[in-house]
Amino acid sequence: MSHFRLVALAHEPFEPLFGLPAPQLAEIGAMRVRADEKPGYPCRVSLEDAEVGEELLLLPWSHLPERSPYRSVGPIFVRRGAKSRTLAPGEIPDTVASRLISVRAYDAAHLMVGAAVCEGTEVAAEIERQFRRETVAYIHLHNAKPGCFSCAVRRV
Repeated sequence: MSHFRLVALAHEPFEPLFGLPAPQLAEIGAMRVRADEKPGYPCRVSLEDAEVGEELLLLPWSHLPERSPYRSVGPIFVRRGAKSRTLAPGEIPDTVASRLISVRAYDAAHLMVGAAVCEGTEVAAEIERQFRRETVAYIHLHNAKPGCFSCAVRRV
């Protein structure tokens, strides 16, 4: 049995943003885009790649907002109408399995204590390896080529 679960972002904070006009989106550093290829627009709420023609928001997201030298904000895509996906323990969605992934392990003080880059098909083994160390409190996955935050990983 797997001892981890990938965690998608909650959809609720993003829903009102789809009703904003472009100038208001620009004020928060966001923009509306349409997927013009698949894969290419991985939604951080559904953990699925958008279909060609789907509307998304490209916006900054504080994936590590805690007080830490590793505090970080980065770009993410969110599909219109996407609902938060709950994955089974150990389940790796195609948005992760099909990409080169940066695995970043953090301790309870939000300091990076481990890292690796691997093919998405190998990410489950790398997560298990990182979690073998008791100091690892949580993990973040990032797409290694465009280095965007993908999702969090929690112990089960």
